This record gives sequence, structure tokens and C-alpha cells, in this order.
Amino acid sequence: MRSTFAEINLSNLKYNFLNIRKKVGKCKVMAVVKADAYGHGMVQCVSKLEALGKNKPEYYGVALTEEGIELRKSKTTNQPVLTFSPVDVNEYEEYLKYRIIPSVCSERDLFKLRKYKFNKTLNVHINVDTGLGRLGIPFQSAVDVIKKIAKLEKIRIDGIYTHFATSDEKDKTFANLQLRRFAEVLKKLDSENIDYGVVHAANSGAILDMPDAYFDMVRPGISLYGYYPSHETTESIPLKPVMSLYSKVSTVKKIPKGESVSYGRKFIANKLTTVATLPVGYADGVSRNLTNRMKVIINDRMIKQIGTVTMDRICLNVDRKNVKAGDKAILLGKSKSRKIDAWDWANLLNTIPYEITCNISKRVPRVYKGQ
Repeated sequence: MRSTFAEINLSNLKYNFLNIRKKVGKCKVMAVVKADAYGHGMVQCVSKLEALGKNKPEYYGVALTEEGIELRKSKTTNQPVLTFSPVDVNEYEEYLKYRIIPSVCSERDLFKLRKYKFNKTLNVHINVDTGLGRLGIPFQSAVDVIKKIAKLEKIRIDGIYTHFATSDEKDKTFANLQLRRFAEVLKKLDSENIDYGVVHAANSGAILDMPDAYFDMVRPGISLYGYYPSHETTESIPLKPVMSLYSKVSTVKKIPKGESVSYGRKFIANKLTTVATLPVGYADGVSRNLTNRMKVIINDRMIKQIGTVTMDRICLNVDRKNVKAGDKAILLGKSKSRKIDAWDWANLLNTIPYEITCNISKRVPRVYKGQ
């Protein structure tokens, strides 16, 4: 196997999920496993969650119909699978064949549903836009549109949801406004005796900090994989990172004072310098923008990366570190007394842990432990 690999700790996934379950009490839980479970491996993660028996997720959430099909073909779960993508006329047969629940996100989606002749009942969830401004039926017109959907033959509204724009921010003013808008839509639907199924709104930020948003079901995403969604949420649920990223030192050499390292000469030695290389680069998910900024752990010591991050390799300054070829390198993870996690990279790159784990590419083998 390649010496660079991502270790996925499924015991930590279980730990995170059960802590989320404990936090939300009797609410149902939709485990969000889109984007290959945020880079962790959808099928393997779902298999671990399914092994929880009566505590397993009630639903799974994906972004694409193809992801739902992959999950169904894996035969890992019989639980409902929701795709957040708008309903697509070209995918109706797949929805029915693989029991995938599409989202109705606009009045245009209603027109699509009216035109199609279903031979079996199709379950759908209604996405109400209360302020994210991306997908969803605008809350102002949602009741009228949903009333029309409820009258369609062979269409069953299995659920209704919204998505918060700022639940991961300390200031919850806008999130609470969205919550009130959504609750008002539900109230009006109740007054019209419209059955809208399971209600869900709380993503990871809201699960942590907005218990009024729990409704019937919550939708943990990044928190499942061990990260809080921002630095502004509470840490009211204990979490452990699920992914670690390892490599091995492949070469060690000395370069004289004045010589440079890697493309563009972004590092020039100011003295005789010992340089080690790791077989990992931006094609594996180590951003080129981490050049001369990141660190790795070798032998329980923090080692500075030097020179431009390249497609397949990075260089390290290992002067006086007693590093040799074959030594284990930790890019994400922890040693006896040191730790690097996705937030460390995210802070340097002005992004979030979601992007870090999702960007660990397919060419990096995943090794699963805790199964």
C-alpha cells in the first residue's frame, strides 16, 4: 500500500454520533454522508452507523442522486435516503427504483411533478428557503405551493426542512429569524390540515446551540466527523476527529547555504540544511497555499514544511531533528504530545474543516480502524 494514507477511525465516528444522539434526546437523526461522507468514505461510515442497531440514524442525507444510488447498491442500509438536490425529471426512475427521496425546491419543481405520470408513489421533502437564499421555496409563498403539491397524485410529502445561514455564528439573530419564518410556515400548514411529514432544520451549528430548532429530526454533518462548524459555536457535544493523514519520509539530503528548495525558489537555505521529503502533495489534498506555512509531526516533534508544495511531494526542514528515511510523518492527527487537525490547516487557508477533509483526494488510500 502507498506510504501516504488516511486513517479513518470508525470508533470515533460512533462516539460522535452517540454524543449527538444524547444531546438531541428523542429527536430523529439524519446522518449527512454527502461528498463521500466529507471525504471519510460513505459506505464504510454508513456501515458503522448501521451497526448501532436501535440507535442508528433514522435517515441519511446526500447531495446527489448518484450518491444515493451508490449507497443503495452497497446494500448497507434500508433507511430513507434524502437527496438535497432539486427534483429532476431525468432521475424519476432512479428515485423510485432506489428509493431515494428528492427535494422540492421551487414552484418550477411542482410543474415538473404535475407533468410526470407516476406508476408508484414518490416520497419528497419540501425545502423552504427562510433566508439562505440558495435553494428552496421562498417562505413567503411556501404555503400556497405546498398546498398544491399535497394535492398531486402519487406524490407524498414525507418531510419538510429549511437550512440555516448563520447557525454557526455567535450572533444568532438571523438564525432565529429564519427559525421564526419556518415555524410560521408550519403553523399555516397546520391550519390548512396539510400533512408535511417529518420536520428538520438543525445542522451541526444548530444542534450545538439552538435546541428550539430540533423539531422532529436533526441533520449533523461536520460534527459527525469530529469538528465543530466554526470557532463561534459552543462545544456542547464532545467530538473526536475521525480522519488522520499519515505519510513516511522517503528521502533525506543536505543542501548547502544559498541553495533553494522546490519550484519558484520559495525557500533558500541560509546555512547547510537537512531536507526531507514526503510523498504527498496538492494532488492528495495538501493545498499549495500551505507552502512554507504548514507543519508535520515526526518523532513527536513539530517539523516545518519548506519550499513550494508540489503535486506529489513536500519538503521539510529537519535540521537537528534526527529524521531518517522511513520515519512516520503525521500531517493530520496526533502523537504522544503533539496534535495537528483540520482546523490548523483551515486557519492558515482561511477556510473551514469541511473543505480540508473533502479535499483529501481519492488517490489517498483510506484505512479503516475500529470496525
